[in-house]
Amino acid sequence: LAGRPPGLSDPVVLDDEQQARRTPLEAMLIGLGGGAASSMAAGQSDAMLDFASVQRDNPEMERRCQEVIDACWALGEKNPVLSIHDVGAGGLSNAMPELVSAGHCGASLALRKIPNAEPGLSPMQIWCNEAQERYVLAISPDDLPVFIKFCERERAPYAVLGNATDSEQLVLNDELFNTRPIDMPLSILLGKLPRMQRSVESYRRDVRSFATGKLDLEETIRRVLHLPSVADKRYLITIGDRSISGLVARDQMVGPWQTPVADCAITSSSIDSYVGEAMAIGERTPVALINPPASGRMAIGESITNLAAARIMALTDISLSANWMAACGVNEEDAKLYSTVDAVSDLCQELGICIPVGKDSLSMNTVWEDHGQQKQVTAPLSLIVSAFAPVVDIRLQLTPQLRTDVDETILLLIDLGYGKNRIGGSALTQVYNHSSGETPDLDHPEDMQVFFRAIQVMNETGLILAYHDRSDGGLFVTLCEMAFSSRCGLDIMLGSQVNDFHSFLFNEELGAVIQIRNDDIETVRKIFSDSPLHQHIQVLGSLNQNRKLNIYHHDQLIVTEDVSKLHRLWSETSYHMQTLRDNPECALQEYDRWLDQDDPGLFVDSRFEVQQSSPVVTTGSKPCVAILREQGVNGQLEMAAAFQRAGFQCFDVHMNDIINGDVTLDSFQGMAACGGFSYGDVLGAGGGWAKSILYNERARDEFQAFFSRTDTFGLGVCNGCQMFSGLRELIPGATHWPDFVRNKSEQFESRLIMVEVLESPSILLAGMEGSNIPIVVAHGEGRVIHQAHPGPVCLRYTDNHGKPTEIYPYNPNGSTAGATGYTTTDGRFTIMMPHPERCFLRKQFSWFPADWLHADSPWMQLFRNARNWLGRLI
Repeated sequence: LAGRPPGLSDPVVLDDEQQARRTPLEAMLIGLGGGAASSMAAGQSDAMLDFASVQRDNPEMERRCQEVIDACWALGEKNPVLSIHDVGAGGLSNAMPELVSAGHCGASLALRKIPNAEPGLSPMQIWCNEAQERYVLAISPDDLPVFIKFCERERAPYAVLGNATDSEQLVLNDELFNTRPIDMPLSILLGKLPRMQRSVESYRRDVRSFATGKLDLEETIRRVLHLPSVADKRYLITIGDRSISGLVARDQMVGPWQTPVADCAITSSSIDSYVGEAMAIGERTPVALINPPASGRMAIGESITNLAAARIMALTDISLSANWMAACGVNEEDAKLYSTVDAVSDLCQELGICIPVGKDSLSMNTVWEDHGQQKQVTAPLSLIVSAFAPVVDIRLQLTPQLRTDVDETILLLIDLGYGKNRIGGSALTQVYNHSSGETPDLDHPEDMQVFFRAIQVMNETGLILAYHDRSDGGLFVTLCEMAFSSRCGLDIMLGSQVNDFHSFLFNEELGAVIQIRNDDIETVRKIFSDSPLHQHIQVLGSLNQNRKLNIYHHDQLIVTEDVSKLHRLWSETSYHMQTLRDNPECALQEYDRWLDQDDPGLFVDSRFEVQQSSPVVTTGSKPCVAILREQGVNGQLEMAAAFQRAGFQCFDVHMNDIINGDVTLDSFQGMAACGGFSYGDVLGAGGGWAKSILYNERARDEFQAFFSRTDTFGLGVCNGCQMFSGLRELIPGATHWPDFVRNKSEQFESRLIMVEVLESPSILLAGMEGSNIPIVVAHGEGRVIHQAHPGPVCLRYTDNHGKPTEIYPYNPNGSTAGATGYTTTDGRFTIMMPHPERCFLRKQFSWFPADWLHADSPWMQLFRNARNWLGRLI
């Protein structure tokens, strides 16, 4: 954002009466069970201790706090924050001493200035509770008015607790009882604790084999594809906003049919750059039931094979976060934890990878009594590894989507398991209720280095057409997911060395499948020639056009199945879960979409040329556009970026700026109301935003004057769309605008779907009529309810055949005739539920056609149209 809005007055110090009107996030009885409750097996504590340990979150409050922090650091050298620390475990009793100790000073603090929602809390409870979304900060007294102004603007609560002191002494005064609950040197409080010692018993591994000879292959396929850890996770993915910020370059959805099979997440470091960051996860908890150290090594290995899909300079650029879970104190679990930590430490040193951060939950055990009989459940040792790395070029990302537009390609298996095909702890053994056997492992760490380097070289040189790691479900599921994302068939040839189909197809050894051109096979082998791994690169087969997965052994067809049928098997578990959670009608419609064999997937039919820049205006000036937001709105940065790229000067305007008279709208030519989670994203949040204008005389007059001018335009998106619709009585030519209510699916919907631009007066969509283009949606209330005869509809949802639809999920909210965008009769003001500001660049799409050569997407034209319209007025 360009900076302070025109007319924003200098910060002022609030007097006592103004400060008294604040509504802070108060202390509550949260987390006070603390170490006592969280370290006890469930069922051993009493109800009050459990209640005192419950954590509650407030995402919108976190959003407000973050806006204040961002405003502070954006001041550069004038940043009022000298030091900052989040409040977590131990509450203020931990955060405040750590804050002042880092500055080599002490503090004198007032206990009763801590905002408190429960007057009955004791001094200990006030000081130690773990109420969420709080920070402690050190701020110079001279800069306090600036900080207060930011807090008031964002409606972020704050409290001044006291002062730093020269002596390294922590003093906490209680004015109510005229006592000092705490008065002690920080050296004692933060001194070194004695090292913990534990005596543990070793454990014996169970290596009983699992016989696969009598298993029916067809039944095994059905069971494995139904297993929740293997099955389609779409119903969990689409309820989370994956487009916010406009920086997401790779989410879970892959290909024109948006299949959730991506190996890693990739984000751009900024709107205008192609460098970024990647994140992936690895975990092999079932393996820990048999071989805990192997499960730790495999979790790290899986995170690396996932992260390899991004273009990362070197393996040593990766950093890991380790989340440990164990049932310490129970039988042999301490020994298992120790041996696994030791194994992970050794592996990371060999790979040159660091684990700078992590978390642990070491009470994964529950006991209870049932009819006088004591029962117990102990969770297995679990290590969840999150891997992070800087990305050289976010455009060089590999996905499981097979290239069907390239002739003569083959699939290769890179087998880091050296052909051992160990199945202990695999999905195969789980679906047959078996938990023993020889487990996969990372036996040769040096080969992981070779593997990672080779994948990066082949990515950079364009050798790899598709990539997918081998993980849950084994090779068979890897191949299925690649076929699902491409809707093509595969002919897989098992070599003569394969004697056990089940072990070969369903083992979960580390490795990956890549698609390459036939002519590149020798080049690929040469890249691996310096490692024994080159002997474990196996040609699997090729693509076919009949959309069948065929698996042959010695020219005998042992598996043949329609890819669409396998896809429905893979999605069936999710469908049943979605039916219980969501509108069952919508769940069935989504499940049945795989029956459409002719579904072409997402496509682009653009009836216009995307301008690469706006025409130069003779004055050379940049029109001002207000990027309008309310508390909780989080989509302002990408909106500002889109308008700035189109030649506007963008200003961050909070509703408080207008209500308080700090900003007037007469200096703006444009207004964009952004999306997000206004007022905690309660139902009708956009309506509440509108009422804050309608029922405030100053704000109502400002908006009405802006709407009435003939040289202004506006765009309302998502919550901003709801808000603009609620102001239709103030907007000329908007009386036909509808209300927007909860989605028919009864869930938040985040997807990349098709819309058609209709002929309308909208100045923003001028020249785009008749185009069908994918666009991002992210909303919970997008279904239209008309209060009057619908006027100019400018945007509507279509299916993948380009036909207007009310079928879910092509129409994610159930709006009549697919309507999702409206404009005024003169076209100056346009509202829509989809987010063009989150997909105005090609890199922001999870899928785009190969013939998109420019950095801008077709939706950039919407913002340039606004600039062109203003240019013609001058």
